Amino acid sequence: MRGHHQGRSRLEGAGVGLSSVLVPYAAYLRVYEPLAAFPEPERTRWYRYAAAGAERTAQDELRQSLADLVPVPPVAVPVHESRDAFVAVVDGVTHICPWRTRLRGWLALEELSEQLPPPVLDAVLPPVVRLQAEADYEEWRADNPDARPWIKSATWHVPVRWFALFDDSERQYEPSGDGESKQPVLRYRTPMVQARRRTARGLRVLKDSLEEGPMIEGLVDVGRWLEEFHPRSMVELDYGGLVHAIGVDVLAEDRSAADVAEGLSALRDGDSARAGEAYERLTERWRRVRELQYAS
Repeated sequence: MRGHHQGRSRLEGAGVGLSSVLVPYAAYLRVYEPLAAFPEPERTRWYRYAAAGAERTAQDELRQSLADLVPVPPVAVPVHESRDAFVAVVDGVTHICPWRTRLRGWLALEELSEQLPPPVLDAVLPPVVRLQAEADYEEWRADNPDARPWIKSATWHVPVRWFALFDDSERQYEPSGDGESKQPVLRYRTPMVQARRRTARGLRVLKDSLEEGPMIEGLVDVGRWLEEFHPRSMVELDYGGLVHAIGVDVLAEDRSAADVAEGLSALRDGDSARAGEAYERLTERWRRVRELQYAS
C-alpha cells in the first residue's frame, strides 16, 4: 500500500474539503436522530429527502469535497452548508444524520491551526483564506449559538473512548460490503440510551481507577456531545475508509469494543494485570494501523 507523508497525513479526514480527499482513511462517530427531533420546516425536508431514497455514503461526501480543490486559493470551508444526510431506518422509524459539512469544516480548521507548524499551515491554506473563514464562522456562530455536528471523525485510528459506547454484540462486519457497496464494512450501532449509560459507567470506573488524563477528558467530551441529541437517537461507529488500510483478515479479528469492555471490567474488579492485557491488545492493534501512514 502506498504510504503518505507525515505532514499531509495530519490533514486527512478532518472535514476540510482539501484534507478529506487526499487520503480517506478516516473513521466516524455519528448520531442519527429520529425525524421528530427536527423542527419544521427542516423535518419535512428530511422526510422528503429520505422518501426520495437517496443512499449516501461517506465516499459520496468525500467526492463532493473535490470541488474545493479546484479554486486557487483553495476553499477552506464550503460556502454553503450541505443539504445531504445519512439515513437509517431503526425499528421502522426513519433517522437522519445531517452531514453539516460547513460546520465540521470550521471546527476542523480550528484543530488544524493547533496541529500544524505555521509554515506548513500557510502552504496548505494561506493566511488570508483562514482569516476569511474565521470571520465567516464568527458571524455564523452568532446566529447559530447552539449548533453542533452530528459527526465526529478520526484519521488512521478509532479513538479508544469511542469503543466504550458499544458492546461487542453490536458489531456488524460485512467483508464484501452491504447493499450496493463493494468495500468491507465494520461498524457498531447502539441506541442513544445505551451509549449514554455505558459512557457514564465507563467514566465512573476510570475516575475510580486512574488519575485525570486524556482518556477521562475524552470520554467526558463524548458524553457531553451525546447529551445534545434526542434520547431516541442511534449512535454509530463506522470504520469508514480505515477498512482499506487495515485489510479484511485483520478486520475479521478486530474486537476492539470487547477489549475496551474487558479493560473496564478488569479495572472495576481491581485486576490491573487483566486490564493491562486488554490495553496492550488495543494499543498494539492500533499502533500497527497508525504506522501505515508513515510507510513508504
